[in-house]
Amino acid sequence: MKVLVYSDDAATREEVRLAIGRRPAADVPLVEIVECATEPKVHQWLASGEIGVAVLDGETQPAGGMGVSRQAKDEVYDCPPVCLIIARRDDRWLAAWSKAEAVVPRPLEPMVLADTVADLMRRRLSTRSSTRLNAK
Repeated sequence: MKVLVYSDDAATREEVRLAIGRRPAADVPLVEIVECATEPKVHQWLASGEIGVAVLDGETQPAGGMGVSRQAKDEVYDCPPVCLIIARRDDRWLAAWSKAEAVVPRPLEPMVLADTVADLMRRRLSTRSSTRLNAK
């Protein structure tokens, strides 16, 4: 499953990539990380339908992950689940506004991020399975 990681900071993208690993849990598929540093690339990937989960950095400039999430949730058909990385506890209300399914705080705890991404992967797999069953 492709997991999109959006941040303008290469170190943050690497930290997320290392925390998720190749398989964040034994019961989810292998992960292919797609790194993005710019908003247009994120929207391009999300619109492609190839992304299973998106991890967006709320502190990215000039377009933060919260705004990118909100726009994607409003505009992308079958938008994948989003995990937002937030720097301040007070940003949780903005994360809710962004329609993100999950939030992880900074500093990143690798096990928390891996568990969160694995939960979102399971959610994505179950919604895709139920969509296929309903189509039959």
